Amino acid sequence: MGEMKSMQMGVIGALFLSVASSVSIVICNKALMTNLGFPFATTLTSWHLMVTYCTLHVAYKLNFFENKPIDMRTVVLFGLLNGISIGLLNLSLGFNSIGFYQMTKLAIIPFTVLLETLFLNKKFSQKIKFSLFLLLVGVGIASITDLQLNFVGSVLSLLAIATTCVGQILTNTIQKRLNVTSTQLLYQSAPFQAAILFVSGPFVDKYLTRLNVFSFHYSPIVVGFITLSCLIAVSVNFSTFLVIGKTSPVTYQVLGHLKTCLVLAFGYTLLHDPFTPRNIAGILIAVLGMLLYSYFCSVASKSKQASSDSTFLGKDRDTTPLLGQEKENHHEAKKLDKHSPV
Repeated sequence: MGEMKSMQMGVIGALFLSVASSVSIVICNKALMTNLGFPFATTLTSWHLMVTYCTLHVAYKLNFFENKPIDMRTVVLFGLLNGISIGLLNLSLGFNSIGFYQMTKLAIIPFTVLLETLFLNKKFSQKIKFSLFLLLVGVGIASITDLQLNFVGSVLSLLAIATTCVGQILTNTIQKRLNVTSTQLLYQSAPFQAAILFVSGPFVDKYLTRLNVFSFHYSPIVVGFITLSCLIAVSVNFSTFLVIGKTSPVTYQVLGHLKTCLVLAFGYTLLHDPFTPRNIAGILIAVLGMLLYSYFCSVASKSKQASSDSTFLGKDRDTTPLLGQEKENHHEAKKLDKHSPV
């Protein structure tokens, strides 16, 4: 029983770390890009990943975690896929309006549900689908202001959705099937993610901003905010892999929209951004959808566990609640001998 509670606390801790770090880095990057005029998002992301790898390498040398070898082809393809998805999301933002970009992010949840249903034989109840629909409607009302379509932007958005969905599903699948922790997977894949963005980032940023990252004037305050952003990114990248590994890609996306609502709320309270009754209504609807998602997942998980523990063997946790209220499959945890990463 104590181990069950420990697992639940681990899930809640991972969720909290993900929310706190993601909201922090959004605020930091907004100050860096808006107030200090540093618009090079793709290049900045490559620096985030390089600092993440260096930090994990130091942690590995200090024996904070053990490195488990993973097939090199798997690691390279996985790293490149995630790097490409980040670049495509940034390009999508550059070629589309803010409203259409928000629609792209919202579309990741239904596409993930579709892919997991078709290729992984996962089942999502009608109640869970309804709660996800309510969440998407709420976030859409709160964040979408305009929708301007163009062919190139639409193609980039579709590619970004596809690569992001596949990348997040693989993050969950690789950890489970190869019995590796989130730390081990991130440590081995981060260099390849950083490499592809480090090479392509300056070209992507120059095309989108018409500015050269190498000729930018790096004042001490800009360097300070870049350093802070990179340090926060270590926590963001780690918590992303941790949350997806402990829960599911769909739960991670639900959490992502919670972050969107929090960023909107913080933007109003701390930065005095414009806020309307529409924003408030959208956030409330989104929060209701998230609460219903967590509740329905908890009920479904407890119902399955009560019927037969054996039904959980070999299956991914597609009904992991957002608040970590379900009981983990104890038998599967013992069989796979998984441990939470440091």
